[in-house]
Amino acid sequence: MAEITTIARPYAKAAFDFAIEKDAVDSWAEMLNFAAMVSENETIKPLLSGALASNQLAKLFIEVCGEQVNEQGQNLLKVMAENGRLEVLPAVSQQFVELRNVWAKEIEANVVSATELTAEQQQDISVSLEKRLTRKIKLNCSIDASLIAGLIITAGDLVIDGSVRGKISRLSDTLQS
Repeated sequence: MAEITTIARPYAKAAFDFAIEKDAVDSWAEMLNFAAMVSENETIKPLLSGALASNQLAKLFIEVCGEQVNEQGQNLLKVMAENGRLEVLPAVSQQFVELRNVWAKEIEANVVSATELTAEQQQDISVSLEKRLTRKIKLNCSIDASLIAGLIITAGDLVIDGSVRGKISRLSDTLQS
């Protein structure tokens, strides 16, 4: 995992720097996300392991992406194909989004609750997290009935476990020690 992150980092940084320079951060995020989805396609994925020459692979990959990737994006794909790195496109896309979020002072927060949250509850959570983290918050909400009640919030390194399941687990650990 660390190796993929290390390989992807310079590509993501270069793409991000170029996107900032050209004031096209959102379009680059979309291009990289699309290219990452193409690289994970079951038909394309086996070809990335070196079955084709790099120039043929780049040409095929760019044809599949079509107009979803502009000329500069195609150049990035060509360089990555030449270096045998197209398989790390999902990590490049993820790191690009992380760089964009830091640049825009935004953070994604995942909220897992036992029941569906109302719009008012989501707004309250968002406002509280914005105050605590001093960043704009984008909430990703999901439901997990196994929490029994309460919720778990993760935002970057921050984890807030206010679920009954988490409280029971902590109580069990305390009683065993």
